[in-house]
Amino acid sequence: MSNFLWEKSYPKGVSWDITIEDKPVYALLDDAVRKWSGNYVIDFMGKRYTYAELDALVNRAAKGFRALGVKEGVHVGLYLPNTPHYMICFFGILKAGGTVVNYSPLDAERELRHKIEDSHTDFIVTLDLEVLYPKIAGMLNQTRLKKIIVGCLKEVLPFPKNFLYPLLKSKEIAKVPNNAQNMTFHDLIDNDGKIDASPVPDPGERVAVLQYTGGTTGLPKGAMLTHRNLIAACQQYRAMQQGDEAVLIDGQEKILAVLPLFHIYALSVIMTFGIAGGYEIILHPKFELDAVMKDLNKKKPTVFPGVPTMYMAIASHPKIKEYDLSSLKFCASGGAPLPFEVQEQFQRVTGCRLLEGWGMTETSPSGTSTPMTDKRVAGAAGVPLPGIEIRIFGVDDKSKIMPTGEIGEIGIKGPNVMKGYWNKPEATADSFVDGFFLSGDTGYLDEDGYMHIVDRTKDMITSGGFNVYPRLIEEAIFEHPAVAEVTVVGIPDDYRGEAAKAFVKLSPGAKEFSLEELRTFLKDKLGKHELPSALEFRAELPKTLVGKLSKKELVEEERQKYEARKKAETGA
Repeated sequence: MSNFLWEKSYPKGVSWDITIEDKPVYALLDDAVRKWSGNYVIDFMGKRYTYAELDALVNRAAKGFRALGVKEGVHVGLYLPNTPHYMICFFGILKAGGTVVNYSPLDAERELRHKIEDSHTDFIVTLDLEVLYPKIAGMLNQTRLKKIIVGCLKEVLPFPKNFLYPLLKSKEIAKVPNNAQNMTFHDLIDNDGKIDASPVPDPGERVAVLQYTGGTTGLPKGAMLTHRNLIAACQQYRAMQQGDEAVLIDGQEKILAVLPLFHIYALSVIMTFGIAGGYEIILHPKFELDAVMKDLNKKKPTVFPGVPTMYMAIASHPKIKEYDLSSLKFCASGGAPLPFEVQEQFQRVTGCRLLEGWGMTETSPSGTSTPMTDKRVAGAAGVPLPGIEIRIFGVDDKSKIMPTGEIGEIGIKGPNVMKGYWNKPEATADSFVDGFFLSGDTGYLDEDGYMHIVDRTKDMITSGGFNVYPRLIEEAIFEHPAVAEVTVVGIPDDYRGEAAKAFVKLSPGAKEFSLEELRTFLKDKLGKHELPSALEFRAELPKTLVGKLSKKELVEEERQKYEARKKAETGA
């Protein structure tokens, strides 16, 4: 029996000790079809699919992939936005025996080339959109890529087949050559769907998904997520909701999906989690505020996972009071730190609990989650999920275990943690200590087992010998009434080595303020060494496709500005 600090904070009836089922990821859909075949699983812009209909399409896709030679050891890329194609092909690839490699539509040519070669991707599925197809087509004959499977939106929209792409102009549709290197999605699934799923005798070893990390330091690395990793993450999330007073009811919930499914957060927290519970997934191609507000009001989702910027946008909607959001049981925030002010504002204007969690690509991405109890812990990212162990290591000395309440690097251990980095045994070995994956995040556990994230170790600023954590500065700046969004990065400083610079997006109608005014506002909230030494206002701050505020572009800008200034000073 376990005896961890955080167990006392679990909802009644939730146990840390859970048994992870040894089964392949596609079994989640098989099980759901047996229980809820007639229930809807997808609502895509008004086109709805039952579990039985999705299952039939998955089997046909699996047979099509098998005919192409997809089997164990063959890697198939998905270069898709949120459309039914993604879910059909994801499960189809796994049933055929292959491994899924997720690609982001924002990947630059250099990243695409690296991922294709590094991951050994032989086939890629995409759409015939001008923003997608030409980039992948450019990889043919330049990389190991053998064939592109090309879908189109009219296959999955509720319109007659001869109706040309609603919402799209003809110039947005790419011309796809009719040759052996291109295959239509229609031809892929043009079969009877009679196929025996590829057996997975050891789900803990067989890689289901190669999920690339962001590559903020060097080229992206592929996290090997096994079938067991993804099943474990799904069961851990479900276990937290299945205490004596279950929050979610199997076969009855609706989950709003605006996060991209190719991102590990949505893949686990929306797709596999939703299918395991027999939920209907209201699928949006991307986050568009008005479309989201409309569906929250009319389609009545009960769960909405998102990132902080989405909740900021909803809470600030000028007509928020005109929308009925009462169907929501809770919203889940992940992918980035949730500012306490955003959490409070969202809960105040919507009446819905906004629960923060933490996880990583390498953890599939389960880690911590805020329990649905009456307890409120400001600024905490929840407690470790069932089956997960968290340990706080010394930032500079990994042999040192930090006591309760003291900051260190967060280590995580559990059946959800990746097998390792693809083809990078040294990077894998360097990432683990005593079986714990070193997250690169700093934080601490309080006396009730709640985890508090302080910052990324790589984002930490060393200023005049002091460790300065950007997130703490961001939280303080966010209390300023004129601030809508803020990102703090370290910039080169000749005297202190590094200094903090704040980039701010103002709230509508707010006026700019000076650096001195900001420092005066922060004087009672931060130490002198933490006060920003520079301030810049931006109409928009850089974000990832998921909607997380992104620092790397700003860091690179500042580095180039500093180098140019030093060059001018020296006359070099």
